[in-house]
Amino acid sequence: MSFLSSFGISASALTAQRMRMDIIAQNIANANSTRTENGGTYRRRVAVLSQQNSQESFSSYLSASSQAVGSGVSVSKIVEDKSAFKIVHDPSHPDADPQTGDVKMPNVDIMQEMMDMMAATRAYESNITMLNATKSMALKALELGR
Repeated sequence: MSFLSSFGISASALTAQRMRMDIIAQNIANANSTRTENGGTYRRRVAVLSQQNSQESFSSYLSASSQAVGSGVSVSKIVEDKSAFKIVHDPSHPDADPQTGDVKMPNVDIMQEMMDMMAATRAYESNITMLNATKSMALKALELGR
């Protein structure tokens, strides 16, 4: 792994955390959506993060040091949360069941979404700090050559 590949690792993490924040924002925006384009109630979505495949050459895999180092992160897929919908009794709601008066509300918990957003924000900030530290080390290395 070269010294400057840490820029790529940090950049991949920034992209993944931004996508995660976008999905959380979508969940919060649809917290009361009882109708979707496909019909039915909105289901909470979650980003699944996974290690990104390395773009290094085959020879780099032969050295033991490069095998121990990761190569970044990516959003491998976005899945729907299969937990039960919240049931609210509101006979006046247009989507209420005509027999019971119950409405299926999305399975979005605002408190959970806010905690997830805070975690994604902290991870984003940490990766910016890592990016700045790497940039600072690269500048210091260039100063040594003077």
